[in-house]
Amino acid sequence: MRPSPAEIVRTLVAGRLPGIAHVAHRPGPHQVRHVTDPDGRVLLLVPVVSDLAAALRPAGGDSEVALVLDVLDLPPAAGAPSLGRAWVSGWAARLDGDEERRAALDFAAVEPTGDLLDVGTRFRLHRFEVVEARWERGDTVRRIDPEAYAEAEPDPLHAVEAELLADLADHHDTEVAGYLCRQLGLGDGDAAPRVVRIDRYGLLVTHGRPGARRRVRLAFPRPLQCQAELTRFLHPLVCHHASPRHADHA
Repeated sequence: MRPSPAEIVRTLVAGRLPGIAHVAHRPGPHQVRHVTDPDGRVLLLVPVVSDLAAALRPAGGDSEVALVLDVLDLPPAAGAPSLGRAWVSGWAARLDGDEERRAALDFAAVEPTGDLLDVGTRFRLHRFEVVEARWERGDTVRRIDPEAYAEAEPDPLHAVEAELLADLADHHDTEVAGYLCRQLGLGDGDAAPRVVRIDRYGLLVTHGRPGARRRVRLAFPRPLQCQAELTRFLHPLVCHHASPRHADHA
């Protein structure tokens, strides 16, 4: 198994990566701090005095403005492939009162920044429901059904992926390489394989000589729900008697 396109887009726009906002018929683009709430709606934390706040001010009697959020994945380690780019769009509206306070709690659950204490004074929250979503990777752009996007869940490991990879490389490099060699049937003369990405479905591993590297996925028995489950499943990486996981070429 591997993440679906809808899951990848939900993961990319969840709020752990930098976002760029493009507001229709307004100058830009604008860097924006954002997260998604449990329903996949996008929340924007906007300084009251900013070019973005001015761009998000509706014209005439409108209450919403059309906006596209652009989020590019940042590979967590050298040699790791990117998950691509997510584009989600909708009609953004400024929140007020109790609705804004509830949205601030949703924002804090993902990104507990102290600036949320100044929502209503120095900052305002805007929100939009995703009406169109696209996933771009390489030369391919794929449209994602908005309902599939809303029903998908962000990968719970994405926010800590870089930290996990660094820990494996810094503290368990020999054990991990030995485990991967056994799983992939590699000999002593082969270049050491390396974990380059981790998601809830498994590990993405590269192996082979420079210029001829190949990628293989090692799947977990089931999708993981949290980092604690990953800790239990990573135990076989340092156990010489681990049973093989299913492998498939990425």
